[in-house]
Amino acid sequence: MGRARRSAIQDARQAALEVLLHNACGPFDGLPRTAGWGYPEPYTRDLLISGLGILATGNATLEASLLRVMATLASNQSARGHIPSLVHNPNDRGASDTTPLFLLLVGILRDYRHDPTYLEGPTEKALTWMEYQAPDDRVLVGQQPTSDWRDEQWVLGHGLFVNTLVYGFLKRLGHTARARALRSAMNSLDDHHPEEGLAVRGRPTYALWSYKELSDEGCDVLGNSLAILTGLASPARATRMVTWIEAQCDAMRAKGDLVLDLPPCFFPFVQPEDPAWQPRYEQFNLPGNYHNGGVWPFVCGFYVAALVAAGCQELAETKLDALTLLAQPAREAKVSHGFNEWFRAQDGRPSGQDWQTWSASMYLYAAACVEQRRALFF
Repeated sequence: MGRARRSAIQDARQAALEVLLHNACGPFDGLPRTAGWGYPEPYTRDLLISGLGILATGNATLEASLLRVMATLASNQSARGHIPSLVHNPNDRGASDTTPLFLLLVGILRDYRHDPTYLEGPTEKALTWMEYQAPDDRVLVGQQPTSDWRDEQWVLGHGLFVNTLVYGFLKRLGHTARARALRSAMNSLDDHHPEEGLAVRGRPTYALWSYKELSDEGCDVLGNSLAILTGLASPARATRMVTWIEAQCDAMRAKGDLVLDLPPCFFPFVQPEDPAWQPRYEQFNLPGNYHNGGVWPFVCGFYVAALVAAGCQELAETKLDALTLLAQPAREAKVSHGFNEWFRAQDGRPSGQDWQTWSASMYLYAAACVEQRRALFF
C-alpha cells in the first residue's frame, strides 16, 4: 500500500470516528443521532447497522452507546416481540427489518462479549415474532412495501434483504435446521412452487423480492452483499455474483448512467414506463436517485466486506479507495469528510444528509475488513 493511500484511509478513518463520537449522544434520551445535523432521531435500523463499524473500532464510548441502544430497544419491544423503528418510541412500529437486525446484533454481541445469555428474554420474544412473519407459515418471511430501509422502494412478499438478515441471525443464534430450510427455500428454482425462492434463472444474483407469480429481479446490492457475507451464497456463487455486478456497473458507466467506481444500491433503475414504477417515484425516487439506484456509502461498505468474503481482496482494496474518496464530499457542511447519506448515480452529487452515522460506521467496518483480510463478525 502506497504512503498516499495509507494516509487517505487513515484520515478518513479518523474523520469517521469523529462523526460517530459527535453523533453518540443526541437530543432523544441521550441516544445516538442518525446524522450529525439533519436527523437527530435515533432510527433503529441505522444504529443497529452502525454496530458493525462501532465494534470494529473497539472504542469504549461507542460500544457503551451501542449497548444502550440495545437495552433501550429491548425495553421498548412490543408485547409480541416486535422491535420499534425509533429506539426511544415503542409506538413507532411497522418496520420489517428492525427485529431481524436486532437479533443479528444480539448474536454478534453474544460472541463479542462472550456472554451467551445476553438479552435472553427479549431475544426469545423477538424470535417468536419472527416465526409469525412467514405468510405461508413456512420459513421465508414476508413484508409490506416500504417497510424495510427503502421507504420509497416497493418491496413486497419475500424480500431479499430481510430474509438474508433472518438467515444471518438463525445461523448466529444456533437455529441451524431453520437456517438450512431458509437457505434451501431462497435458492429454489422449482417452477411448481413459484412462491418459494429468490434465485433468478440464468443469473448468479438474487431477486429483490418474490411472491407467488410476482417478482422483481433487479439487483439489490445490499441484499446480495449480505447473501455473500452470511454464507447464503456458496463461495463459487459469490465469485460469480461479484463478476456479474462489476460487469453490469461497467455497462452502466459506458452508458453514462453511473460515474462513480462503486455500485448503485439497486439496478437497473426503475423507469417511468416500467410496471414497477410508482407515482411517488416522480418526486421522491427518480432513476439513479435515492433508493432507485442512488449510491449509498453504507451499502458500499457492505459490498467491500462482501468482496473480502468472496476472496476478491484486490478488488476490495480498489473499491475501498473509491469509498475513501466518496467519504469526502459534503452537501452543506464545511468539513473535510462529509460522510453523506447518498449520491446521484449519474453525476456523483451528494444528495442526502452529511455526517450520516451509518455512512461513517460502515466505512470503518469496510476498512477493517480490508485491513484484516476477513469479513468481521460473519
